[in-house]
Amino acid sequence: MIALLSGQLAHRAPDHIIVDVGGVGYQLHIPLSTFYRLPETGPVRLQVYTNVREDAITLFGFFTAAEKDLFSLLISVSGVGPKLGITILSHIAPAELALALSQGDVTRLIAIPGIGKKSAERLVLELQDKAGTYAISTSINAPAAAIDTSDSYHQDALSALVNLGYKESLARQALKNLKSAPGTPLEQILKAALQILLK
Repeated sequence: MIALLSGQLAHRAPDHIIVDVGGVGYQLHIPLSTFYRLPETGPVRLQVYTNVREDAITLFGFFTAAEKDLFSLLISVSGVGPKLGITILSHIAPAELALALSQGDVTRLIAIPGIGKKSAERLVLELQDKAGTYAISTSINAPAAAIDTSDSYHQDALSALVNLGYKESLARQALKNLKSAPGTPLEQILKAALQILLK
């Protein structure tokens, strides 16, 4: 089972990356919390959760062990699969998630796409005690350095939002309402769009 990968970042997208390890490319699905911390190119070292099914082996990458541990906690809950686990971590900072779970803040949890009231209550019921003793450094939320590219990032942002569970029409409207200047970093575009969609 793969638990850690170190190599060169060969491809970087909001929902997945490819890490070149000795000439072999490993695709890892990632939450936005990890995406924001990654360099545009260069060496990376990621914590990895290996999900094994009969028909596939899927890798999930995390910038910190805290993210990986929270992901493992989330998918231990009945009805929460890896895709939803990634979605949750993409819409709420790990430290904030641990706080919401420990305080039983169902209202905050149901603001996350894909989480209804019953799912939120189940998460609190099963993880409240574990989250209450869970120590996560607030530095995990530090933003990555801005990246300079072209307006093609609007298309990347649209793809990321759709992969996070938003309808394409709503995602397009949110991006249209941003009126961001050419060359705006992808991180800023995504954060601003999410703020609009979560209202």
